[in-house]
Amino acid sequence: MARPAPPGERPVRPTLAGDARLLRARIFLIFQDLGLIDPLLRAVAASGYTTPTPIQARAIPFVLQGRDLCGIAQTGTGKTAAFALPILQRLAAAHPAPGKVRPIRVLVLAPTRELASQIEDTFVKVGANLPYRSTVIFGGVKPGSQVAALQSGIDVLVATPGRLLDLAGQGYVKFDQLSVLVLDEADRMLDMGFLPDVKRILKMLPTQRQTLLFSATMPRDIQDLAGQILRDPSRVEVAPVATTVERVVQWVHHVPKSDKRALLCTLLADPLVTRAIVFTKMKHGANRVAESLTKAGVPAEPIHGNKSQAARERALGNFRAGATRVLVATDIAARGIDVQGVSHVFNYELPDEPDTY
Repeated sequence: MARPAPPGERPVRPTLAGDARLLRARIFLIFQDLGLIDPLLRAVAASGYTTPTPIQARAIPFVLQGRDLCGIAQTGTGKTAAFALPILQRLAAAHPAPGKVRPIRVLVLAPTRELASQIEDTFVKVGANLPYRSTVIFGGVKPGSQVAALQSGIDVLVATPGRLLDLAGQGYVKFDQLSVLVLDEADRMLDMGFLPDVKRILKMLPTQRQTLLFSATMPRDIQDLAGQILRDPSRVEVAPVATTVERVVQWVHHVPKSDKRALLCTLLADPLVTRAIVFTKMKHGANRVAESLTKAGVPAEPIHGNKSQAARERALGNFRAGATRVLVATDIAARGIDVQGVSHVFNYELPDEPDTY
């Protein structure tokens, strides 16, 4: 069970207070050093971002140069903005005034629906002052609105592999003018069994493109994939492989299995636990834990792959808004959750793989 230590300055996160003009001036001085254009700088400032994270400071210059990139970074290090900002700048340089016809120029592959949605949200936020459109497609929902978005023309497509292959097979997705491919959370794609789908998608793409691969760890299969698809890549590694996030204080409670739920309820009753995520290994376990917590007077909602997309979005939205204090999630959802202000994380069941922890 882990609890973040009191946070210091968190890069690429909204600040809570301060003079807006001074903040905006400070941001311009910092991000201008990376060579970003004014529309992006203004979007960064409007979002209240502070200093670039290490992955942003090191990756953005390489991506702006058009280099392939292998980025090794943990979740929560700001890597989405590390590729979204320079990609949008390169689009602006190549297509300063797009017309009605918008071929897909950028494809971002992500392993989970939540992560895909968050990536697209970042493109919308940092690209607010540029005339480019993005959309996200994933399974678990009817494809009608996704097809309509594709047919209307988009510049940046964020997708999960299964739904992308489905719509591509129906002729709704074409990549003849694609110039950038991003594989995000590549090791998680491997864990979820998406590697064959990813390889099928790669065969559909132009060979002349910029490719960016991001992964928290580099197992052998991902190393082999990187060797096949990256051309003379720059390598950026901002944290040791398989380490826990900085500023997280960890502790363990040794307790009989029969007493785990009672202990969890006791710990969650602490007023210092303002917003918590509880991780379980199995979907039915997440349901049982959420139900037992709610019966004990600790309202909780589960989120896992068996839930409908609407139910998952509702649970995550309630958690973000503070309407739900406790979110119970399976390990598979770990990298798809990006919520500000989480005070505690409880591993109700330890995952089988250390990298997952």
